Amino acid sequence: MNNRWRSLGFAALLAAAALAAAPAFAQEPTAPAATSPAASVPWSSLSGEQQKLLSSFGSQWNTLPADRQQALAHGSERWLSMSAGERDQARQRFSRWQALPPAQRQALRSRWQHFQSLSPAQQQAVRENFHRFQQLPQAQRQALQQRWRGASPEQRLQMVERARERHQQRMAAPHGEPPRPHH
Repeated sequence: MNNRWRSLGFAALLAAAALAAAPAFAQEPTAPAATSPAASVPWSSLSGEQQKLLSSFGSQWNTLPADRQQALAHGSERWLSMSAGERDQARQRFSRWQALPPAQRQALRSRWQHFQSLSPAQQQAVRENFHRFQQLPQAQRQALQQRWRGASPEQRLQMVERARERHQQRMAAPHGEPPRPHH
């Protein structure tokens, strides 16, 4: 059950990230890299399909920030590479996204940006925890969600810290040796 607390916290983060990520070209771009400014994307460099998909941006394309142009170009490439089923799923996620109140969308964007700031190993751990959480029976997931929601901020921090300690113990344990029980 101890893994479940960690899974719950990370599942919430990853679920928020997944919701915030679809479709990519319809979102605000992430913060530009601090190393160098983004290069603008000439409208003429986009394929005909991309131009058609992004036609609502065509008249203002040259006035868009370069990072926004890059995000739109990349998102349109992703969209065009999707199957019909993947596009339907993306449309559904985007509809849910648009229905959210602005404050909730901003909170999700912040969580997504936090996720993006994690190291690749940390991101992978979040994904794995999310998948483990998804594998739990629905009743168990709901119970964990209720317990998390009912916890104070201090209790949540304690839960996360205990989960980190358990993770570190598992990582330090020789392979094949079961993790020590935590009481």
